[in-house]
Amino acid sequence: MINKILVVDDSPADLKNITNILSEAGFVVVSASDGKEAIQKAKAEKPSIIFMDIIMPSMDGFATCRALTADEETKAIPVIFVTSKNQKADRLWAQMQGAKGYVTKPYSADEIIDQLKAFR
Repeated sequence: MINKILVVDDSPADLKNITNILSEAGFVVVSASDGKEAIQKAKAEKPSIIFMDIIMPSMDGFATCRALTADEETKAIPVIFVTSKNQKADRLWAQMQGAKGYVTKPYSADEIIDQLKAFR
């Protein structure tokens, strides 16, 4: 059962958009604007799932995903990347970092919600 979702993006517009999509679908949403904050929030808030951008300052999504999957406290939380990177190599690298899903920007609300169906 998905109770709480963490959304991580350094773009205020994307953060707000994904948060609105998930909130309107009835989910509790917590947000972070970079990788370091995402790790802190994941540990403190214990989200059921994380939607995360790849391209972020200081700590990108790939590094954040590796850190989350290597940590006992957070390794069971599925990470779904939401990114403008749409090359096959990016998708493969994301899987190798531990990602459980991948959505490319621009996305629709349905694409975001569809990612959750695999985890219900």
